Amino acid sequence: MLISEFNQCSSNEISLRLNHCVHIPRWANEILQQRPFDLVTDLLQFAEQRARTWTWDEILNALNTHPRIGEKKATVELSEQEQKFSQHEQAALSANEEMREAIYQGNVAYEKKFGFIFLIKASGLNSEQILTALNDRLVNDTETEKQIVHQQILEIALLRLEQEIQA
Repeated sequence: MLISEFNQCSSNEISLRLNHCVHIPRWANEILQQRPFDLVTDLLQFAEQRARTWTWDEILNALNTHPRIGEKKATVELSEQEQKFSQHEQAALSANEEMREAIYQGNVAYEKKFGFIFLIKASGLNSEQILTALNDRLVNDTETEKQIVHQQILEIALLRLEQEIQA
């Protein structure tokens, strides 16, 4: 979608597209209210600024729509576009059963410790890099990890938004 189309589309259509990026309704509404944007960079800059204000409750609700790293399905049904985003972002994950099991076990340990899923912007990362990050983050305290998750989900949302909107 071009930025000009983004500016002219119905609120419902834009809300749906923004929801594909991250399930945080307040963020989508703030972006909708700010339209029109002259440039894609203006949109992305505003979207990032607003994403920095997300509360932990908003982030936690959005986490429930993400599949675990290495898994294809989230706890809720993903839209076709969200499935495409997730598959693309996790494309470099190894099909090696041993590696998948190690990531699965890391996910279990992470969720047991923190009470929410491990989230990482997987785009461009291979399985070994993801497993290393997962193991490294397991030593964090909960507050540190919440900050990291906020940054990761923000980066995922912006990456998806940038893929949705073209100059």
